Amino acid sequence: MTNAHVNSTVDGAGQRSPPAGPASAYRILVAVLLFIALLVSYLDRTNIAILNASPIFQHDMGVTGQAAKMGLFMSVFLLAYGIGNIILAPLGNVLGPRKSMLIAIGIWFISMLAGGFAGSFGIMLAIRIVLGFGEGLHWPMQSLYVANWFPMRERAKANSAWLVGLMVGPMLGNPLIGWLVSVSSWQMSFYVLAGISLIPLILIALLAPDTPRQSRYVNAAELAYIEAGAPAPAGPATWSFLMRGDFWLVTIAFLASSSMFWGCVAWLPTYLKVARDFSWGAMGLLSAMPFLCAAITVLVFGAVADRCTKKAVFPMVALAGAALCILAASLVADNMNSALFLILAFAFLGSGIPSYWTIMQNNVPRPSIGIAAGVLNGVSQIGSAFIPVIVGALVGTANASGHWAAGLAFLVLMGLLGAACSLALMLRGK
Repeated sequence: MTNAHVNSTVDGAGQRSPPAGPASAYRILVAVLLFIALLVSYLDRTNIAILNASPIFQHDMGVTGQAAKMGLFMSVFLLAYGIGNIILAPLGNVLGPRKSMLIAIGIWFISMLAGGFAGSFGIMLAIRIVLGFGEGLHWPMQSLYVANWFPMRERAKANSAWLVGLMVGPMLGNPLIGWLVSVSSWQMSFYVLAGISLIPLILIALLAPDTPRQSRYVNAAELAYIEAGAPAPAGPATWSFLMRGDFWLVTIAFLASSSMFWGCVAWLPTYLKVARDFSWGAMGLLSAMPFLCAAITVLVFGAVADRCTKKAVFPMVALAGAALCILAASLVADNMNSALFLILAFAFLGSGIPSYWTIMQNNVPRPSIGIAAGVLNGVSQIGSAFIPVIVGALVGTANASGHWAAGLAFLVLMGLLGAACSLALMLRGK
């Protein structure tokens, strides 16, 4: 980032004069802030997957050995999260993305603090629902920030920059939560995460205005560059995008990706610990590795996608590849090979994630992007809300080997469905 903005001036009409130096690059910092916010949100939402593998947590919640009931912790969160995306996304057009995001993060903080005091299954379910609504308000604001701050030619890279937090959160959170449980208690994990939630709250409040025009750190050259590549909104936000077949194809494809992601997030630690007999230490490390590999592919293929006209090829390959890897993981006899196939499946999933959002952002009128992001993510998360319970029901008893092949086969079918929708998008030139 340059310091060129110090040489620009503002005239009586509030317009910046051309700076004496090169363009600033403040939008890069905004992308970093979005990454931090998403990283923390995924720490908060996925800690329950590690806790489900703890006998003490299972006992305290009254869910010992009840896989389907344990899956409800993730499912009710995802259901509230999906509904929150749809019904709360329009707040972004009323309050702006910064105020909306600050409200959302405040809800995360309260939810995580309350989680440490939960003493029953019902109370924990209620806390997960509240957290879901808070995070449902947050997600569409990320897309609104990208639309406001980045020209179209940079949106795949910008999306990959914040979406990588989706992978880095669990990658860091799984070993962190596992360590906190082993040295302290499951309650401590909630208290620590509540404190961490204050970090994005402060950063967004201080450093991320709604638009580049509102930032004193953006000089005239950067502002002109952004606005030339991202035309100003024309007219009010509408719901007309719901009538477009392409929107629903990308939504179904993302539903498939989300289903595979949440099915694995909810059950990967338990699968490695119970079905594949890894130690607690090995389980924590191996359950973090898929997210590391996916984080790399999110960044790499986000940059590559900006160079390609038909971005739907990336979700198509990602979903088909992930489906085949999950199938292989369920069939191989060797435990380490099974874990390696699951790691590769996440790497495939990551390669397609930036393109879902770029396809949507480039094909929906700009005033409606926040609402469209809410619907896209909301429908996907509502659908995938049932995946942890379905997988748990297919598995049977969480404290035994169960029928894991059946649960993983369901995720394979979802991947193939999403790959077919992505192929249709590619044939349409998307």
